[in-house]
Amino acid sequence: MTKIFASILAADFRCLEREVRRAEEAGADGLHLDVMDGHFVPNITFGPMVVAAVRKLTSLYLDVHLMIEEPGRYVDRFVENGADGVTVHIEVCRDPAAKIEAIRSLHVEAGLSLNPETPVESMRPFLSRLDGVLVMSVQPGFGAQAFMPSALGKIRKLRAWIDENGSDTHIMVDGGIHSDTAKLVREAGADVLVAGTALFGKAEMAEQVRILKGA
Repeated sequence: MTKIFASILAADFRCLEREVRRAEEAGADGLHLDVMDGHFVPNITFGPMVVAAVRKLTSLYLDVHLMIEEPGRYVDRFVENGADGVTVHIEVCRDPAAKIEAIRSLHVEAGLSLNPETPVESMRPFLSRLDGVLVMSVQPGFGAQAFMPSALGKIRKLRAWIDENGSDTHIMVDGGIHSDTAKLVREAGADVLVAGTALFGKAEMAEQVRILKGA
């Protein structure tokens, strides 16, 4: 079953509580929180305090995506403030296996993300240890970008490897997700879709959630 995570990056931060409520009422399965440090990606967003504030507003699954150069220094703080899952980038992990185990030792789900230019084969050795793998289908750092079709081949390979291993690792996709691209990534094998503008930018969010799920 396809899950939809609403990306807080596209929400109206002037009224964050209202936006969180909208996502809840629309039937989103979780909230995706992009943490950026201005180094790994050319933008800065927010830190643990915002995660803590969102946690107080909802019981939805909080998926914290660390787009930062030294995730190991901060993972515990995000978990302490309410993260249910933490995803870090393979590009900044000298020892991805150790990073995965460090996250899971905090009793939350662990994910690895890869950028568009990163070969998908780099993920294969770690799939059985992961709760989720996040395929970036845009260049990370900004919202409202166009979907990169090259992500589809990565998703298909990941789906084949995961099915071959018999694991229950989720394939998440983030970037340029809307009604047309959602269908493509679902067919390729993704089961968690991260959407921002396609949800928060629409008056009828519940209808958009239904469309993205393919219901």
